[in-house]
Amino acid sequence: MRKLIAAINMTLDGFCDHTAMIADDELHQHYNELLRNADTLIYGRITYQLMESYWPTVVKNPTGNKPTDEFAVLIDNISKIVFSRTLKNVDWKNAKLVTGGIKEEVLKLKQQEGKNIFVGSPGLIVASMQLDLIDEYQLCVHPVIAGNGLPLFKNINDRKILKLIKTKTFSSGQITLYYEPTKK
Repeated sequence: MRKLIAAINMTLDGFCDHTAMIADDELHQHYNELLRNADTLIYGRITYQLMESYWPTVVKNPTGNKPTDEFAVLIDNISKIVFSRTLKNVDWKNAKLVTGGIKEEVLKLKQQEGKNIFVGSPGLIVASMQLDLIDEYQLCVHPVIAGNGLPLFKNINDRKILKLIKTKTFSSGQITLYYEPTKK
């Protein structure tokens, strides 16, 4: 059975703002390795549009930075599932639009053969967490206090207890915390 992994960058104060993050070569290499061990990304509309507006252009016009350019190719080639009720179509390579329920689609994906499935949109991480679909959390905390923005864990009604399984520290001060949900 495939694992659904919530993988996201966040500030020390819990916000998901890509403009506040430290996206250096070491971090891109880390995410390149994650993408090599996955075959599906799950996005909501906002994150999908953010990623789709940038990474395909890097594939067409590489930056010259090897880890960044490699990330662009990996994310361009991976299967992407976009949950949205407002989008009419998705144009990015290997992207599929889903307008139905998250639970049904994710359970179907988890039963299929393949590599890990990553969910990388804050809203979908929360929705997947509330449906008990997440098998692992990989939260990359950056040494930045944003002060405001989109909080990762908003609208959580029930307490969730996680078990720390490992950590990874980066030279720029980021730390990825790997958690598994505890069984109730």
